Amino acid sequence: MPGTSLVVPVVLWGKHAPTHCISCIYLSKDLKTLATGCYDGQICLWQVDPDTLQMIPRCLLVGHTAPILCITRASMIQDNNYIVSSSEAGEMCTWDLIDGKCRETVKIQQVHTNMQAYHMCNCEDLRLFCNGYYPEIIVMDPFSLEILFMLSSKQNPDWISALHVLRPAKRKDDVVLALTTTGMVKVWTLTGAENRHQEPIYENESKQIRTLNAVCLQCCCYNQRTVLVVCTKYWQIYDAGDFSVLCSYLASRGERWMSGDFLAIDRIIMWSDAGKGYLYKLPANKLRGKKINNSSIPDHADFHTPSTESDSPFLYCLLNQPDSKPLSCPPSMHFITTTRANKTNKSRYLIRGDSEGIVMVWSIPEISAAQLEEIQRQKLPQPVTMKATLTTSLTEAWAGMNPSPVGILDQLEKQECQSVKLTASIYLPLQSRLVVGREDGSIIIVPANQTVMLQLLHGNHQQFNGWPQHQILSGHGGRVNCLLYPHREHSRYDKNHLVSGGVDFAVCLWDLYGGTLLHRFCVHAGEITQLLVPPNNCSARIQKCICSVASDHSVTLLSLAERKCVCLASRHLFPVTTIKWRPNDDFMIIGCSDGTVYVWQMETGHLDRVLQGIAAEEVLYACEENEANNTSSEVGLANPAVHFFRGLRHRNLSAIRHATQRGLHQLQMLGAHTNNDDPHMQRNHNSPLSIQGLRTNPKDPESHILFFDIEALIIELLSEEYETMSPGSLEAAGLINASEYLKVAALTQSASPDAHKKIAGILAKMKEGAESAIAKAESVLKHSGEHFKGHESTSKNSKPNTLGPLEASHGMEIAQLLLSLLHSWGLDSDLDRVCQVKLGLLRPMVPISYGVLSKANHMSLFLPTWHNTIPVDEEPLPNDLSLTNSIPPELIRQEQVTRIFTSRTHWELSTTLTTNHLLAIIALSHTLMSMSNATFVPEQERNRKLHRQSTRVNWSKTDEEHEEMFTQQQAQIKQGWSLLATLHCVLLPDKVVEHGAKNFKRPQVEMMVKRWQHHCVEVREAAQTLLLAELSRMGPKGRKQLVESWAQYLPQFTHIETINQQVNSPVQQTNGNANQQPHTPDPVDEEFEEEEEEQIRKPSSLSELKKKQSTAVIILGVIGAEFGQDITCSDNNKRRMSEDRRKSSVVEGFGPGNNNLARLTSMALSHLLLAPPSPKLPAHIPLRRAAIDLIGRGFTVWAPFLDISKVLIGLLELCSEADRLVPSMTYGLPLTPQADSCRTARHALTLIATARPAAFITTMAKEVARYNAIQQNAQTLNINMNNNVLHKAKPEILRGVELLIEKMQNEMSDLLVELMDIILHCLDPSQLKNKGLQDVFPAVCRFSQVSHCPATRRIAVGSHTGSLTLYELRQGKCVNIRAHSSAVTALAFSPDGKFLVSYASGDNRLSFWQTSTGMFGLGQSQTKNVKSYSTAPIADVARLNPMRLARLIWMNNRTVSLMLADGSETRFNV
Repeated sequence: MPGTSLVVPVVLWGKHAPTHCISCIYLSKDLKTLATGCYDGQICLWQVDPDTLQMIPRCLLVGHTAPILCITRASMIQDNNYIVSSSEAGEMCTWDLIDGKCRETVKIQQVHTNMQAYHMCNCEDLRLFCNGYYPEIIVMDPFSLEILFMLSSKQNPDWISALHVLRPAKRKDDVVLALTTTGMVKVWTLTGAENRHQEPIYENESKQIRTLNAVCLQCCCYNQRTVLVVCTKYWQIYDAGDFSVLCSYLASRGERWMSGDFLAIDRIIMWSDAGKGYLYKLPANKLRGKKINNSSIPDHADFHTPSTESDSPFLYCLLNQPDSKPLSCPPSMHFITTTRANKTNKSRYLIRGDSEGIVMVWSIPEISAAQLEEIQRQKLPQPVTMKATLTTSLTEAWAGMNPSPVGILDQLEKQECQSVKLTASIYLPLQSRLVVGREDGSIIIVPANQTVMLQLLHGNHQQFNGWPQHQILSGHGGRVNCLLYPHREHSRYDKNHLVSGGVDFAVCLWDLYGGTLLHRFCVHAGEITQLLVPPNNCSARIQKCICSVASDHSVTLLSLAERKCVCLASRHLFPVTTIKWRPNDDFMIIGCSDGTVYVWQMETGHLDRVLQGIAAEEVLYACEENEANNTSSEVGLANPAVHFFRGLRHRNLSAIRHATQRGLHQLQMLGAHTNNDDPHMQRNHNSPLSIQGLRTNPKDPESHILFFDIEALIIELLSEEYETMSPGSLEAAGLINASEYLKVAALTQSASPDAHKKIAGILAKMKEGAESAIAKAESVLKHSGEHFKGHESTSKNSKPNTLGPLEASHGMEIAQLLLSLLHSWGLDSDLDRVCQVKLGLLRPMVPISYGVLSKANHMSLFLPTWHNTIPVDEEPLPNDLSLTNSIPPELIRQEQVTRIFTSRTHWELSTTLTTNHLLAIIALSHTLMSMSNATFVPEQERNRKLHRQSTRVNWSKTDEEHEEMFTQQQAQIKQGWSLLATLHCVLLPDKVVEHGAKNFKRPQVEMMVKRWQHHCVEVREAAQTLLLAELSRMGPKGRKQLVESWAQYLPQFTHIETINQQVNSPVQQTNGNANQQPHTPDPVDEEFEEEEEEQIRKPSSLSELKKKQSTAVIILGVIGAEFGQDITCSDNNKRRMSEDRRKSSVVEGFGPGNNNLARLTSMALSHLLLAPPSPKLPAHIPLRRAAIDLIGRGFTVWAPFLDISKVLIGLLELCSEADRLVPSMTYGLPLTPQADSCRTARHALTLIATARPAAFITTMAKEVARYNAIQQNAQTLNINMNNNVLHKAKPEILRGVELLIEKMQNEMSDLLVELMDIILHCLDPSQLKNKGLQDVFPAVCRFSQVSHCPATRRIAVGSHTGSLTLYELRQGKCVNIRAHSSAVTALAFSPDGKFLVSYASGDNRLSFWQTSTGMFGLGQSQTKNVKSYSTAPIADVARLNPMRLARLIWMNNRTVSLMLADGSETRFNV
């Protein structure tokens, strides 16, 4: 999965259904889902109606690279939401059936041919019993796909060809019965307590029978003594007691048995590779067991009567489909017995899927004993023949679509009046062009966004003729097989070159901009199957080459610079499956499908050697290791999306379909050598939109998937926005507050004159344009906008017939396209009007086929046929449709379906889709809202660009009016985006349900939690707002249940142990699909019962447990921080009635009465903040950022359980570490993880300081005192104080203090002494030498209780206890005097610094103080009260603001004036 990055796939399927040659078929027990696996590795999920068995293809699961061999269920629950699939390459996946998300995927050495899901005793969930091309039986967990244990053989170990697991009647343990290929029957008995770490588990008994290569072994569930064993040529019935043959039956000529099962005690069903089903009655006199009504036993009543029974099985019914074509390979068949809730009897079905992709279902007839006798009595017993009750196929479903599903170039069919299949395509992100090769040899180049709009969206563009313009390159005689744009793979290639390979054996080199054919390479003797690029570290000559592979098993290196073939490697006898490079040795190493390896010299084209067997494998492995060493450093850092798209690019090649796993071990695919080590690639792949051709089979025409990368799109939009802003305006917008930061930083540096000059210079520079600040901020950013500055030079001289400027920025177009596709049209008609008129969104014309991306790049893509299931209500047509009589009815129906789809069905598909789409919409609306005048209406977009460029020099009257209009328009647009975000964030659930949705899929809490601290700020904010909206919608009851279900996963930390929870960032980044909540019905309580049932499922693996732990910390943190406060905010009224308190705490579990959860959560959060970085818990990962953020948000809840000073120091450390210029929270582009942590920590500090100002100030003062104590003994203790956090974080602390003084003056006036301690610690002493406190730190001088005397270099502070504190800056000392009995209201030094006057309104006294020093300033200085006056009491003190109560102003050195708030003024003399 592209990490936590948000990618929205949309599919354009085109009018041809994908080929689906079925290799494996599975129908769920509840008859709601059919899964068919095909030889190309896809799985198709069909939605089945349990009553009529109508099947409609719903989605295609893409991910396996080899034929699917088996599919089975993965969960116990009746509405079985998961399946497990296994392919011929050893890949196994667990899929969620609702949205097709891949939950888990592994690749193992063993290949299974059969998996049986079985519920063992003593286990809460199913286990998979697998057998295949290996001598053991492997037992796996269906969710984590880990091997739990293996069953091994002592006697003649061999491949197991068939197995059956059952629980014998009246026994507690399970028995596994298995047959090896050589005919040994083996029995294991399992208790359920087995695990991997014990001794090998051997069979309990074994016996040789004569059956070889059995294909199926089945015990009768009605009478466990009967066992059916099927071989391809015959089937036999055995007695389980001593494994003796009871009867056997040969297959009819030309057919081979595939498998069979029991219908009743004495009836079986068999099916053969001709796709027919046979029903047999077994001879009862042969069977044994208590339940058999057997007349051949002497004490039986009927023993002496002549029996009608023969001794051989009797065929009484044949299931056959006479008119079907001959099959190219054996069909896959599956027998299923279900008990429906409403019916008493069982229904039984035989289903079959064949190579044509046709699915057939036979409902198996109930034939009574009387009817059987009828059939037997006939002269020539003729079995009843049954036809299939239902047949269907993908092609048929596609044919039923009217109008047919849209393809990406449908407009060309209208122009050319014929349909040409699309066979290859490639997308050029910089130019936003799609290049498509077709079956007739032409290559079409077309603007991607526009062609997609034309297919999917309504708008004026539907009326244009010949829009969008396209360019045709013709030069191939026949199908174009593959395309390559070398510059996209690596920047060393020319931007203008495009390479194509065709069925005509030619490789063509095109000039993309001129549209001309530059050269045709005719070297191969077979059609070209693939084009690739040699790695970056080859020699200069080879670097100019591209590599082509053809169907005659040849590989060439073609030099684009020299226009000739450098190396032709063509003596391979078998198809090429892998190409490796040893650039240092100048070797190209080619592996073939028979396991041979050829080593070629690239420069000379000589064949160096041919290797086979082990030597061959070793050479290939050596190349792989070599690659791994070269690239390991960057691969980890690359955006996971890169690997995903790269993997996809090479997925549909016929050459490699079955190649892996045949001779050589897991060789990587042909694409394995692509240059991971090149940073250029990683950047380019991260384009906001990329389009992949998808074809499931080499013969199919291509469908196209559009991948919208939300994060890349936001980055592109914001980079464009910020590039046009000057640093001044960036600062004005509050994005980067550099000058403020430099100002504060300047205070803490020493004020030596030259430093002063420097700082002044910097500040001046900031004012001019601070390009430096921007550059610095840009360097903090991960993506600088390099790839937006295209090369204009080439496009300027392009010919007139090409498609306009090729490198504009396409961010806005892509955003328009995506928002138009995702917006829920039809929920709010007023908003829809705003969207169309003001914002320029367009309505969809057809229901959209979305996709879901999940683990390991596996995808599920919704099929268009599924839209036929949307019921069109027989409601009157909307006004705008009723007038259109001329339109064909199917188009009107399509429009109705589309409207129902956008308003309801879109949100009923799956929780994953709902979450991803809502996040995308909200993040994009917020981004566009933050940009100036961002709208997609073309005229306004133009205005915006002009308005940005216009320099305001001489204003005229019209300009001012225009400006006013512009501002008004801007406000309306911002409001439009805001409404759009609100609709999707808050109002959506109710609106959708209002519109008649039966099962709205809620956004998934867990997926939003994963993105709580996503590195893209817009996505982060979207996830946070959406999660909070969802939590508050749940109400107290829902939140309580959520807390209860997650509390069990909260990691328990003591203070000493290290974190036992490995959350390395990759784990953190996995797409949140650990325990997916099942789809939930509407009523709240029901919804939660179901959710809980899902979550109780214990995590099946360690990594899943770790994921759950990190999710739990965040979920509980969010609930505690956001919803725990309404309880704990009771500071003083803790004396509330205890009953009342109990009631409220029951709701959340974070209350004062029951604070257990709050304590545990706060410990986990502070652990994440303070734990030292380790490989298990790296320093700046999203999980840590989330912990920092939540400590800040919920500080009032956590405060009682935190070591506040540790937390503050930890946060300060994070702030002080990062670069000086970290932008503010509103700056949208992603930062480096370190800068991001710094920004989050800074924000958290602000939140803590404002939430608990007193705690913040006292804790900081305590830390400062501790720092000063250490500093005095620093020399003796040998400590470098410059490394101390308090030293490094001075600017940070000052920022916090300034903020508090501004926001919370009254609270601060009570803490003035502590405040002054902190300020003096942070200010550089030399600053106060030449300047007054008023100039250095004006904020604190607002308090009339503070006075600074520059002459004597003293600062006096009056505290709320009535004492005075005098700071002697010269000696760095501080003296405390008891002065008044109540709080000091005001004080002031006399101008010459001899006297200090203080006034306290509480005891109505005014006192003068004089400091006497000893002789020559030596000895102790003492401060004495020289004189005191009583003053008139102030009336009504309580009403007045204590800050403005009184001021003291010295008239001269002996007289002071006391000015009171009531306007009176009194003078006093010393």
